[in-house]
Amino acid sequence: PKNLNVIKIPKILKEKLSNKRIIKLYNNFEKDFDIKNAFITAVSGGPDSLALAFLTKIYSIKNNVNFSCFIVDHKLRKESTVEAIQVKKILNNLNIKSEILTWNGKKPSKNIQSAARRKRYDLLFSKCQKLKINNLVLGHHSEDLIENFFIRLVRGSGLKGLVSLEKKKIFGKINLIRPLVNFNKKDLEFIAKHVFNFYINDISNENTKFTRIRIRKLLKELENNGFDKAKFFLTLKNLRKSNQVVSFYVENN
Repeated sequence: PKNLNVIKIPKILKEKLSNKRIIKLYNNFEKDFDIKNAFITAVSGGPDSLALAFLTKIYSIKNNVNFSCFIVDHKLRKESTVEAIQVKKILNNLNIKSEILTWNGKKPSKNIQSAARRKRYDLLFSKCQKLKINNLVLGHHSEDLIENFFIRLVRGSGLKGLVSLEKKKIFGKINLIRPLVNFNKKDLEFIAKHVFNFYINDISNENTKFTRIRIRKLLKELENNGFDKAKFFLTLKNLRKSNQVVSFYVENN
């Protein structure tokens, strides 16, 4: 049975699903997710990944698919370990199983965000391989798509790089799945607040020494001056199709 009223969802989770906006968002999520085998959900503690943890938990119950959450503690900030433990506790309160993966050892003094991203993937891929799970689910949303495009643009990326943040991508034997790329951040913040009444605000998100943060602030200015997200996504869709055409003929040739 697919109806939310028929599925035996734990009471504490069912109460969270009583909100009409969340039910609508969940139904949109389930329509595109369509995962039949076990998967891992990466959780940072931000609103996007906490919303993802909740959505994938409901999906796993409805579709009888095993999943678990993994929290990466980068140890780049002194508060990170306490935050990771706090996120684990918050998830546990809603019967969402999770485990903390820790980045130990020397940390870089430059290109910190890129190094942290690489290490995060290393830890998550390693866990996938150890558990023999091929599906890794990430919380990137529509704003991340826009930011990624402009970051790649200023770095001189070609067509493939500009459209690199796709809904599904294969790395070796691991399927990287981004089911929230059509969701906006405000909806994800709503889910996190309603379900968990909690999410972490990373202070590094205000540090303009990072390219991503400078791009984020630039995009705010563009929005204030008429930047149309719908038209941007249409452009991105057309570029993605162009990339697919090029890839098709290269492979066949």
